[in-house]
Amino acid sequence: MLSTFVLNRSNTLLMTSVALATLSSVAQSAEIKLPETTLTASLRASVASTQTDNSAVPDTTDFNLDSLSFYINGKITDNVKFSFSSEVLSDKVSVQDAIAQFEFSPTMNIWAGRFLPPTDRANSYGAYYSNNWNFYADGVQDAYPSVSLGRADGLAYWGDFADKKLKISAGLFDIPATKKGSPDAGKMMTAARVQYDFWDAEPGYYVNGTYLGEKDILAVGVATNMIDGDMATNLDLLVEKKVNGGGALTYEGSFISHDKLPSDYFTPGVYTEGDGYYSLVSYLFPQNVGIGKVQVLGKFGTASFEKGPTADFDQDTTEFNINYIIKSFNARVSLFYIDKSYSAVMDGTKTLGLGVQLMTL
Repeated sequence: MLSTFVLNRSNTLLMTSVALATLSSVAQSAEIKLPETTLTASLRASVASTQTDNSAVPDTTDFNLDSLSFYINGKITDNVKFSFSSEVLSDKVSVQDAIAQFEFSPTMNIWAGRFLPPTDRANSYGAYYSNNWNFYADGVQDAYPSVSLGRADGLAYWGDFADKKLKISAGLFDIPATKKGSPDAGKMMTAARVQYDFWDAEPGYYVNGTYLGEKDILAVGVATNMIDGDMATNLDLLVEKKVNGGGALTYEGSFISHDKLPSDYFTPGVYTEGDGYYSLVSYLFPQNVGIGKVQVLGKFGTASFEKGPTADFDQDTTEFNINYIIKSFNARVSLFYIDKSYSAVMDGTKTLGLGVQLMTL
């Protein structure tokens, strides 16, 4: 009885070993290699108290999920890559970016899909890489037509020249003209941008609103978007100088002019003409305070909106920040104040708030 049990057990172990070896061989012969992929997430949340110039409107205090984004970046070959990102909007998930990237050299890159067209510097850096907390609150930043979140569906070329200091990008994009209040549905938008970095270079398609003391920047850029002769054009400037010990002094300015190409700033109102500018100054103290550094920032912007569904009006926006930079853009806290005033159409507002930004990049 015992010998029979031992024999059966030995046969069972032998069969198991053979089966495992066979499965291992099959797995090796049918090995599936996934593209090199990274998954990251970004979060911006705030609490803000707002007072309206109209005394009949009560003050409000709100907790806000300003942004929640997820990013997937994949490398299929050394020259073929893809990027995907989503944004949570009103508790719904929206496609933010979906890009097929063919990158052959610093001077030859082709992107296709949904992404940020060549426009102003602010549209390139977006909320997460902005120097100030209240991104696109002034009617000047990111004031171009788009499908969603500044993005458009299309095809673009971009390249870095002259030791990566000269940046050139241009493309064709499909903008649903009916969404913009135009009867010319289906027409293509052309977009182009040229930028030159006189000091340190900013390689790649995207740029920052600040480098927080990591670079010396003197960059001038010009961009234009056009649909059937209707144009929006801007000129932007970033000057940033390192301060000994890891600080930075920064100036950013931008001017935009709309000539019948509408801005996305107001919804559903569309103002097809107007112009605006902003100036921003910040100083990042080099000394550490606890686990981070303190930055002070001031910004003023003014914008005019003409030929829209209501009366023409001007908007003035003043913003102050005290930012606590814990780890670059990955972890920062912002105490912010923003004052908006309007010459017509809307009531002015004053907002005091506290925001936090976290990124796993």
